[in-house]
Amino acid sequence: MMRGGRSLVSSPPAFSNDAKKLLVCTSNTVSVFSTVTGLLITSLEGHTALVTSVIVVPPSNPAAKVLCYCWTASLDGTIRYWDFSLPELMKTIDIRMPIFSMVIPSFLDVPAEENGKHQDLFAYVSIEDAKETQERTKASRRQIRKCNLSKSRLVGRLILGETRKPEVLTVSPSGKFFGIRNKCKLHIWKVLDQGSERAAVRKITLHHTKKITVIAFHPTQRIIAAGDVTGRILTWRGFGNRAFAASNGVADQKLINVQEDKPGVRDNDDADSCSTWHWHSAEVNVLSFSSDGSYLYSGGKEGVLVVWQLDTGKKKFLPRIGSPLLYFIDSPDPTLSSISCADNQIHLLKMPSMGILKTISGIKAPCCYPDMYEGLGNGIAFDQTAGIVAVRTENYCIQFYSLFDDRGVSEVIVTSVALSIDGSLMSTSEVKLAEEGIGGLVCLKFWDAGSQNKEFSLSTIVYEPHRDAGISAVKFHPSGNMVVSSSFGGDFKVWKCNHDVIQNDQMRQNFSWTCHAVGSYKKKPMTAAAFSADGSVLAVAAETLITLWNPYKNVLLAVLGETLTPIVNLSFVGKSDNLVAASCGSNPQLSVWNMSKLSLSWSYKLHIEAVASAVDLSSFAALVLLPESSKKTTFKGMDGVILLFNATDPVPTVIWSVRKAKGGALCFVQVSPSSVEEISIDGKAPEVLLAYMNGDHEYVLFDPYCKDAREVSVSQKEGLAAHDHKGQAGQYGYASIYGELPEFDRKRPEAPWVPSFPSDRPWETIFSGSSHNLPPLTKLCSAFLESLLEKRTAAAE
Repeated sequence: MMRGGRSLVSSPPAFSNDAKKLLVCTSNTVSVFSTVTGLLITSLEGHTALVTSVIVVPPSNPAAKVLCYCWTASLDGTIRYWDFSLPELMKTIDIRMPIFSMVIPSFLDVPAEENGKHQDLFAYVSIEDAKETQERTKASRRQIRKCNLSKSRLVGRLILGETRKPEVLTVSPSGKFFGIRNKCKLHIWKVLDQGSERAAVRKITLHHTKKITVIAFHPTQRIIAAGDVTGRILTWRGFGNRAFAASNGVADQKLINVQEDKPGVRDNDDADSCSTWHWHSAEVNVLSFSSDGSYLYSGGKEGVLVVWQLDTGKKKFLPRIGSPLLYFIDSPDPTLSSISCADNQIHLLKMPSMGILKTISGIKAPCCYPDMYEGLGNGIAFDQTAGIVAVRTENYCIQFYSLFDDRGVSEVIVTSVALSIDGSLMSTSEVKLAEEGIGGLVCLKFWDAGSQNKEFSLSTIVYEPHRDAGISAVKFHPSGNMVVSSSFGGDFKVWKCNHDVIQNDQMRQNFSWTCHAVGSYKKKPMTAAAFSADGSVLAVAAETLITLWNPYKNVLLAVLGETLTPIVNLSFVGKSDNLVAASCGSNPQLSVWNMSKLSLSWSYKLHIEAVASAVDLSSFAALVLLPESSKKTTFKGMDGVILLFNATDPVPTVIWSVRKAKGGALCFVQVSPSSVEEISIDGKAPEVLLAYMNGDHEYVLFDPYCKDAREVSVSQKEGLAAHDHKGQAGQYGYASIYGELPEFDRKRPEAPWVPSFPSDRPWETIFSGSSHNLPPLTKLCSAFLESLLEKRTAAAE
């Protein structure tokens, strides 16, 4: 398998001590970016599963700011210690249990040396003990364990009791408190002895009426803030004054009954007061106090960062960020912060003005190999929340585009995306949400990538193409000059492209899209659509029925028998006469229909997330979401499987289990002739590959007809003095880098001499572009030599 793509926002990032680097958890690695340029500097590679935490070791004195050490934790059950300036792995601690979160309180309150010896360094990790069997409940397997990092071993253990999943730990800036949210409760622990191997803590619980989504501790005072699912922010002041007052022993909270008036405090919680702010309309995902404790930063699905003045409640905003906010991180430099967003971007902010200085974008996946992604338009990875679509670019790599405008996700949501087979055209359906019940709007947009395929430009926009009804699907005709859009309002429309102006390089100019035909069937909602491989048949799902149409004449050809639940996905299987339909609801179903017999061939009761068909083969792949019972037993935590079928056989030929299947997509990729020699699996080049992209925008490319699904390898050129298998000498020197020079043919007729003059400023054009993408040596040499020649003012006699 060949892997690529990555999520930059799966876990909170961390700044280096000099604030010049930002460490970001990217799948199984940690990527180190420059905060000045926003470019990738290096990567920490070694973990074999998702990295969940990265913590930079703080300096012990001002002179130690140049040190670059960090700790990382991963689902592979290891904690690793790195020097990320080299980069180099210094130490590995294997606790053999998945780590979902890690905090190191001692970093924030470093204990002093005793008798000239350093204190041991401890970390608290949130883990799930899979070895615990039926003897203990599911909740008892969710634990907080104390780990002695200095001695590489686990020591104390805390059982979280009521929690149903591994929790994210939040530590106070002092390192003395850490908290965990548990539905409508907030559990706070005070670490009694950080330097001891005993997990000695004291706990209190604060209560709320709604589910808590995020918490934050004040840097200097006993104040804790929490955000909930309704958009409210609660701040408890003076928490734990009773339980945490005594230095020894645990106070019996039930025997203490304080008669003082405590505004906003519920259930006699151990807090002096509780206040509520409510500006966010959706759940709060981000909460963070400023370093001096005067301000509180909050953010959520609106894509707006709000700054609250803690004493007065006054606020100001950073709007138009463009997507839901996930994390807000302060740096050691008080003028720099970062904010992570759901569109897979990290913005570096100038504080306190909150201006965006630089954006680290993860929407572009790593470049792969030429000609390997032809036909990617048949398969699209689309995230409705983040508004991201994956397309094939001019260098044949997978690239992500963010489709939201500058008004943010609270106003516009992309509901459907379609690409032409060559990837040069795109169509999207968008919904502008109503504000206070007024102003909702549905529109259909057509985009053109041009001859360079560098970016899409809007060519046509149609407002309310199906009146005020929503669009369920958008599909391209194989020729690329026709698009069908289906609507929940009970009709579908066929759109045609008018491009009269065509230049010599076949680049379309000033073209537009118009409605060609309108169809409906008994006013039923049209929930899915698909064109056949030759474009002669258009299949449209009329809720639980499948209707077949002639797209050119708009004539109904046939109606297939109905399913139990609405059909949400239709796909023709290559050039065969089979049609795949996937329905959802209480009775999900995957069914295959024979077009020649107009009858059902076979079906399964499966929850289908995506379907992809091979262009020239009679095979198709289905991404299936697994039920909870199967995740725990048969598939060991995997949440989905990819099933490869031959359309005529109900028994899958190959099955792969995958993670993060929710929101995933599939696509068959035809290998072009120019790439056959470079791609090999066991010495053989596959004809077709299968691309799977998960919900975190990470993709995997593998041979679907290889049972063990080994990775796709690309042959590399031999070294300068290498020899092939036959013992013949390989290329070396100039030829090994630039290839063989063309043979000189003395009998070839010479072209007439044409006078030419060198440019006065050749270097201005030679070095234009990215600094890391230098022009070839041949171009540099010729330009350099021409610049040394003297320009003649008159022709020689």
